[in-house]
Amino acid sequence: MSETVRPVALVTGSSSGIGAAVATRLAVGGTRVVVNSARSVEAGEKLARSLPDAVYVRADVSVEAEARRLVTAAVEHYGRLDLLVNNAGVTRAVPHADLEGASPAVWREIFALNVFGTWQTTVAAMPHLAATGAGAVVNISSVAGSRPAGSSIPYAVSKAAIEHMTVLLAHTVGPRVRVNAVAPGLIETPWTRGSDFFAPVAEKVRESTPLRRVGLPEDVAEAVLALAGASYTTGQVLLVDGGAHLI
Repeated sequence: MSETVRPVALVTGSSSGIGAAVATRLAVGGTRVVVNSARSVEAGEKLARSLPDAVYVRADVSVEAEARRLVTAAVEHYGRLDLLVNNAGVTRAVPHADLEGASPAVWREIFALNVFGTWQTTVAAMPHLAATGAGAVVNISSVAGSRPAGSSIPYAVSKAAIEHMTVLLAHTVGPRVRVNAVAPGLIETPWTRGSDFFAPVAEKVRESTPLRRVGLPEDVAEAVLALAGASYTTGQVLLVDGGAHLI
């Protein structure tokens, strides 16, 4: 990202959880931030008001026209775009053994936002990112993208798709834009705390992983900022799992 002017970041799905932590960390560091969500308008507007220089734009990036409108709104408001963080995502809790439960409708819903939303927003943002000469994309994946884990098979496959998309884009759009991804492990958010799987998985994480704790949204935000500023790093997927991959 440019060091001569205050950079601008668009963080999709940033009204709460990981996205909100990323937006907050960026704003505190001096970045101008576009906060986004498809439904949580009040939370998104409240977050934007609380940050030093931020604006909220409602858009559902699973719809191509809305993804393009979101990027256009960001650039029209701030005049540039330096960083895109593709955080918007969805899942459905379907046990992996429940093959019938992973219906075509579930696959379509998850892929529409997780995969197509990431792709559509990136495509719309790419000319603006490239125009800076040092643009960056950070995609939010999951450890489920590379392991037999996750809330459902469609969700895990969508994250695997995001990781390979990251590698292919990095190979394609350099040197003017870098593309990386962060793959969080179990992160405590309002959504995960309310799920049936959180308590037993959290106990296992605390007992067996090297860092002996569940991750926080702020842990992911720090990783996103590291990749956003790593000018000689592209095509990487950074695990943020407290060392769970070591066991």
